[in-house]
Amino acid sequence: MVGRKWLSINPIFEPDNISIACNVPGTPAASEIPISAGDAITAIYYYWVHTIGPMLVWMADCGGNCAEFDSKDARWFKIAERGLLRGTLDEGWWFQRDFSQHFDGVSSNWTETIPMTLKPGNYLMRHEIIALHSANKPQFYPECVQLKVLGDGTETPSEEYYTELPGVWSMDRKFYSSV
Repeated sequence: MVGRKWLSINPIFEPDNISIACNVPGTPAASEIPISAGDAITAIYYYWVHTIGPMLVWMADCGGNCAEFDSKDARWFKIAERGLLRGTLDEGWWFQRDFSQHFDGVSSNWTETIPMTLKPGNYLMRHEIIALHSANKPQFYPECVQLKVLGDGTETPSEEYYTELPGVWSMDRKFYSSV
């Protein structure tokens, strides 16, 4: 198993909840997926029903073995964001709507690419779906997987691209303004 364990499909409602990093309990997996920088990776979801809100992919360098790494200590950088495709925040067409078109048992697949120049190492990859169908009451659905990135890359993001989870989202302002 390469995904960090979660116990429920229930959302996380508080952006300052420690479980926002890798879900509840977010227990480390025993192994990782070997993948080359520049390769695509696909997350598979079944029966996704929400259609409003962004979808993001974050990564964090484990600095060693991810099975021994606590996600609360992670410094995350975003590698992908899928959001509002057209229209307004309230009545627009979000990527989630395209993503959730399968209600017949066929999976919804979400493919992103590992940055080609990323330095090799052990990383957490975090998929985050934020359902915004209730105003100012976001529902966070984070999932983490452990990766072993291979390749000849030498780059990491510059400091301004790192954040913490919890820490990136705040309910001190309307949630839409944070996305």
